[in-house]
Amino acid sequence: MMGDILFLAHRIPYPPDRGDKIRSFNILKKLCDLATVHLATFADDDADMAHAEALRPMLGSLHVEKRTVSKAVGGIRAMLSGKPISLTLFDSSEIRDFVSRTLATESIDTVFVFSGQMAQFVPDLPPGIRFVMDFADVDSAKFASYAQSSQVPMRYVHAREARKLAAFETETARRADASLFVSEAEAALFRREAGLGAERVRALENGIDCAFFDPGAEIPAIERPDGPLVVFTGQMDYRPNVEAAASFADDALPIIRLQNPHVTFAIVGRNPTGEVERLGSRDGVIVTGGVADIRSWLAAADVVVAPLRIARGIQNKVLEAMAMARPVIASRPAFEGIDATPGRDLLVADTPGEEAQLVLELLSNSPMGEVMGQAARKRMLKRYVWDETLAPLAALTGRERTTYRKLKLVETSG
Repeated sequence: MMGDILFLAHRIPYPPDRGDKIRSFNILKKLCDLATVHLATFADDDADMAHAEALRPMLGSLHVEKRTVSKAVGGIRAMLSGKPISLTLFDSSEIRDFVSRTLATESIDTVFVFSGQMAQFVPDLPPGIRFVMDFADVDSAKFASYAQSSQVPMRYVHAREARKLAAFETETARRADASLFVSEAEAALFRREAGLGAERVRALENGIDCAFFDPGAEIPAIERPDGPLVVFTGQMDYRPNVEAAASFADDALPIIRLQNPHVTFAIVGRNPTGEVERLGSRDGVIVTGGVADIRSWLAAADVVVAPLRIARGIQNKVLEAMAMARPVIASRPAFEGIDATPGRDLLVADTPGEEAQLVLELLSNSPMGEVMGQAARKRMLKRYVWDETLAPLAALTGRERTTYRKLKLVETSG
């Protein structure tokens, strides 16, 4: 008889309305099909805490707590302990107690950890209990990129974080039975860095809910600005998204508006930083903040851009736009890891100047954009369905022949 699964996540995996939560929610849902799951997780704020009850019906037990450690306190603790800040920001004696109690009182046969920060809560496990670690991205490489693009003193802070986190990631992967990454490119990078083989480190790709992100669905309409609309979506307090929005507004949009002054660039996503909000004061730029339905903006877009200069793994924003049959222009980092054909399913640009020229080309040739959008959706339907991308979870948890259980939670997408 199979046992239960203990699932640890650094952010409550509901609602699935941002990149990491989309992945963690769909993994959690799949694991709940396979077994009884016990979840320990953090909430970012009171709104996140309120979502906990939506998850409870699908779980055997639930521990959720609001994360209260500030960056300043986390940084001091990291310096004193020699640990990465990523760990000290997420430390919790209560989660340690929940993990210890659950392992002692429940018939756990698999510990599934989502995001590297949560690996610190996994004790030495007895024989017979699997440890599956989903890193999703190589976070240490992200901080190394931050170090290269930052000024003193943050250059040294990010460089330290990259070194400390890389050592912790490798140590964790050597403990785990399997380490998962969102793309083969990320998995290959980690295998090289950690010196581990493909039998221990593999890709478990993201999917896309093509029934929700469907251009034929009933979607509330937005009040479009006059002229062509170029849209960028994302969590707008996440540094790579902030830098992408600023780069496009600074370097690509002026070229576009020089030839087509009626183009509007919409930056769509919650929690815009002050830097992002200031972009909204420029001619031709809209900053929406959080929106009721991201599909409304995607459906209205003439072109969707993903101008990220730093990116890891698979960009959900690109999959969503492609599923909505929109023509997408992605930077090279944003395209990496996506199994699609440039020129047929989307366009890929290496510089802001190329992004500008490709936007202008699509705006002047709407039939080309329409054909590309249809090809993009067809590719999503064929390649990125969640049931297919997450099918390996059964084998990873030793449940290839398990009868699936019906979930009690009705999924909502965002």
